[in-house]
Amino acid sequence: MSRIGKNPVPVPSGVTVDIDGQTVTVKGPKGSLTHVVAEPITVEQTDSAIEVKRPDDERRSKSLHG
Repeated sequence: MSRIGKNPVPVPSGVTVDIDGQTVTVKGPKGSLTHVVAEPITVEQTDSAIEVKRPDDERRSKSLHG
């Protein structure tokens, strides 16, 4: 059971997050970071947080979710 994967990731002020399909780009005052998320995992952005979700409880999805 992933307790870390269920928590939303807060986005501080001055940081922008762009989600394009499975590619997540985070830009801030110290630079930028781009990461491609594995296929069954989805990333959603709310007002001031990012949520990482898995579609099912299969073993592979659980291991990728964290």
